[in-house]
Amino acid sequence: MPQPPRAVFAMNPVHLPELFPPPLMTRLRSLARIDPALVVRDFADPGVAEVLAEADVLITGWGCPRVDTDALTAAPGLRALLHAGGSVRGWVGDAVWERGIAVSSAVDANALPVAEYTLAAILFAGKDVFGLRERFRNERTFPAPGDYATVGNLGRRVGIIGASRVGRRVLELLRPFDFTVTLHDPYVDDAEAAALGAVPLPLDELLRTADIVSLHAPDTPETYRMLDRRRLALIPDGGVLVNTSRGALVEPGALQDELVGGRISAVLDVTEPEPLPATSPLYALPNVFLTPHLAGSLGNELERLGRTVVDELTLLRAGSPLTHAVRQADLVNSA
Repeated sequence: MPQPPRAVFAMNPVHLPELFPPPLMTRLRSLARIDPALVVRDFADPGVAEVLAEADVLITGWGCPRVDTDALTAAPGLRALLHAGGSVRGWVGDAVWERGIAVSSAVDANALPVAEYTLAAILFAGKDVFGLRERFRNERTFPAPGDYATVGNLGRRVGIIGASRVGRRVLELLRPFDFTVTLHDPYVDDAEAAALGAVPLPLDELLRTADIVSLHAPDTPETYRMLDRRRLALIPDGGVLVNTSRGALVEPGALQDELVGGRISAVLDVTEPEPLPATSPLYALPNVFLTPHLAGSLGNELERLGRTVVDELTLLRAGSPLTHAVRQADLVNSA
């Protein structure tokens, strides 16, 4: 693209200032002709018809309307979709791929804070920070020394389910610690697992042998309810389940029964349904650390996603391959 392309924002405008703070917006505007005050929420809106008719690039984010045949009819010259968010699976229609439009996503950048949250959860779980904090708040005195017998991260067995972008980053972050790390991913062979710093195991064996299980598989028909009642029962007594992936991967009723019974604990950033009903017992259980789907990019972390888009636009202008290009075939086994 020798001339500055015509670009258009399409997302929930509430995210725009954090995705593209002033210095980054200035850089973006040096690369493309774009109106920061115009954010498309509906491709059928007559008020945006003229700008869409001239658009070369869509810069999308959370809240973007679905890009389907009708949307592409409104934007006949579209060459690229640059997504300042994670997965594009839910909003990019088949017509985009059929037309050969380049698609890029900031999913790698969005994986970083999820992995950081997971590392913190694993380290805190190994020290029983969540349980001991509840006990300290209630008893207001130190536990007896003997009560710490099962606490500590030395040699802690951590099982990672899914070598996704987040899963791989978690594996990388775990390397400095004295953990025994295992991995289940049907698409990763033994050599690759070893290179990632993990021992490959079948899912059932991983669950039976891990003190802490962390979920990083995508939400697909194959992974739906992969942790059902039988598999949850394989987690050793006192084990901890960390879920920053999707609630659909775990059978909700079975998980609730395990947690209400107190046999295992959980750190849950995602649930099914989401959010849980106000009457759910999980909110008040001392062995459940529940957070409101905050592991992904929030606040100042959103700028990292915007930077990814601007870097991709720089490559697009230069006629170079996109670093974070998405292929339709990749979506089958991704989030």
